[in-house]
Amino acid sequence: MNLLFCINPKFRPLLCQCLRSIVKNGGEERYDAYILHSDLTAADMDAVRAVSDRVSCRFLSVDAGDFDGFPESSRYPRQIYYRLAAPLLLPEELDRILYLDVDTLVINPLKELYTMDFQGNYYIASTHIREALTKLNDRRLNVPDGSPYVNTGVMVLNLPALRENLTMDEIRRTALQKIDSFWLPDQDLLTVLHGDKILLADTQKYNLSDRILNIYNANPKNPRHNLDWVRENTVVIHYCGKNRPWKPHYIGQLGVFYEETVKNP
Repeated sequence: MNLLFCINPKFRPLLCQCLRSIVKNGGEERYDAYILHSDLTAADMDAVRAVSDRVSCRFLSVDAGDFDGFPESSRYPRQIYYRLAAPLLLPEELDRILYLDVDTLVINPLKELYTMDFQGNYYIASTHIREALTKLNDRRLNVPDGSPYVNTGVMVLNLPALRENLTMDEIRRTALQKIDSFWLPDQDLLTVLHGDKILLADTQKYNLSDRILNIYNANPKNPRHNLDWVRENTVVIHYCGKNRPWKPHYIGQLGVFYEETVKNP
């Protein structure tokens, strides 16, 4: 199973944490992890390799200058764009890869997500917004009506299709032309580039956050998803935003899986 991560040294501890959860719960005997970076040290790489001998790590250095002028901040570092250019940077023999943000944890086997049929699409991903906001984003970004607006923290990439329909020049041109309309830069850029080529996956199963769980359970029409349901059905938990169980003052239900998976491996 091919895994993709894009980090700088600040996020190396979270990558190790995520990998431990994959080794424990991902359901495969071995994993090939491709880590795109620009400034990891030898010590950083050694720390990642030490997580498990079941994970073969390949570190691919990216020219950060290729992303000069792209919107970035401390919250949205330059590395967020590496995932969008990954099809042009990864070995050509790879046909698909699962990208994960390092603030995710895997709590059940990944095979069903990883092997899902692309149905002609370039990505498989989940959305974190409601239909009304999807329509707003379609207008804001001037993309076809009905284009899904996805969270880019968990994605399966159709690498052959992307290689045929993507260039670095296109990524750069689109980013710089649309820069003034971007709110969440990597997600906005993905939507503009490939919004009509994304297959939506079940958010409750494949990209569940505390906020998403609370919104779902607040709707009286939905059957309630308690922690037992999450434990049985959810594959990837995403601790996105500022509310994270490894930080002070965390408030949420899903922190129990962090305690079980990371603090008590």
